[in-house]
Amino acid sequence: MVSFRSIGLVALAVGLARLVDAQAKVKIMTLGDSITGSPGCWRALLWRKLQDAGIKNTDFVGSLPGQGCGFAYDGENEGHGGFLATNIARQNQLVGWLSQTKPDVVMMHLGTNDVWSNLPPSTIIAAFETLINQMRASKATMKILVAQIIPMHPSNCADCGQRVVNLNKAIVEWAPKAAKPESPIAVVDCWTGFDTGSMTGDGVHPNAKGNEAMAKCWYDPLAKVINDFT
Repeated sequence: MVSFRSIGLVALAVGLARLVDAQAKVKIMTLGDSITGSPGCWRALLWRKLQDAGIKNTDFVGSLPGQGCGFAYDGENEGHGGFLATNIARQNQLVGWLSQTKPDVVMMHLGTNDVWSNLPPSTIIAAFETLINQMRASKATMKILVAQIIPMHPSNCADCGQRVVNLNKAIVEWAPKAAKPESPIAVVDCWTGFDTGSMTGDGVHPNAKGNEAMAKCWYDPLAKVINDFT
């Protein structure tokens, strides 16, 4: 005969196991514009790569739901189409998103629309500084991944290609100075090897091949950060 005590112990063990599992999840925010969120299927491919590698202790968070990418995935994000890093910082929009989702890690691919608006790297980096400070105000040990953004060659912006190069150079110079031992900043190179001719349909937004390239550029840096939590 199974005693009520035995049943109670089993239930307690199951409950504790679920609690430990929930606590072990690393909460990850993907922060960006339409390249990240509309639909941003590189995030779906990245999630699947993590799952296939046995890295399943993740919880992607955000105020926006995932969009259809052909298979079910954990798709919550902060990829807001048309948004500029400078406006997000100036309007303190990130503060609310952080408060709502409380991430441990932020992956940031921002600056495309700022570049398109012909804002100088110094102005964009100043916005990044504000965003980083807001991340750390949310969590002092925030782990931060900042992309050297993918190239862009839209038909209405002949200078955008070089502007991206200039911004990416500034990111590499800025990140080590902004990093802290308890809150490191890793620069993720999503620019190298990305070809706008074959990997976008409009010179800006990744197509299927571009999504594969973006998932690949993020995978190793993100997997390393997640493994550091275990």
